[in-house]
Amino acid sequence: MALKYRFNLKDIKLEDFRLYLFSLFKAFIPKKKIKNIDDLESFIQQKSAWVSQVTLYSYLKTRMGTKYVLHFDDEIFLTSINKAKWNIYTIALQDLTFYTLSYLNVFYNFQEMDHAKRIYEKILNEELKNKMPEDIIKNGKEIFNKRLQKIEWKNYYKSWPFNESALALYEWAPVAKELKTLDRKIVLNSMILKWENIEKEFIKLIDI
Repeated sequence: MALKYRFNLKDIKLEDFRLYLFSLFKAFIPKKKIKNIDDLESFIQQKSAWVSQVTLYSYLKTRMGTKYVLHFDDEIFLTSINKAKWNIYTIALQDLTFYTLSYLNVFYNFQEMDHAKRIYEKILNEELKNKMPEDIIKNGKEIFNKRLQKIEWKNYYKSWPFNESALALYEWAPVAKELKTLDRKIVLNSMILKWENIEKEFIKLIDI
């Protein structure tokens, strides 16, 4: 299995903001085809982590401007970033899991939809090694199960499949409410655009 692009940082550091710039390019290096469930799980984990991290850090850097370095002395702010990172990630995983399986169901007649829960819970359980808070994992699983009960597999892939993670970015980003209100459309669109690139990549990787 390919090396996973994970949230494996105990704390947010200045170096993270440099690394995420590199990840903008790294994420689109050609990858091997998705040929089985393990490959699909790896794709879902990597891309969800990438989208969550890049959109959150990009938004914060834009809002903080040239003085963003000064915020690294604020422990409360750093804790908020870490909390936001994990919460956005849990929803991003859900969106991409549902999207990929919905697409496979419609265009490749994939019927084993019970893989959705297995994939999602396996990824979250593995993130315990990377210090993902247990309360966020528990909450993520509860939200996932509620969404799973209502999902329409034949329609999910084409019905705003990444709306929930875009809303999660807007909700959890540690930015003052009055500023976020002004940024709402830009923030939501920034994530949707990132997901559109992931959709295109996924379709290419399953075109065997």
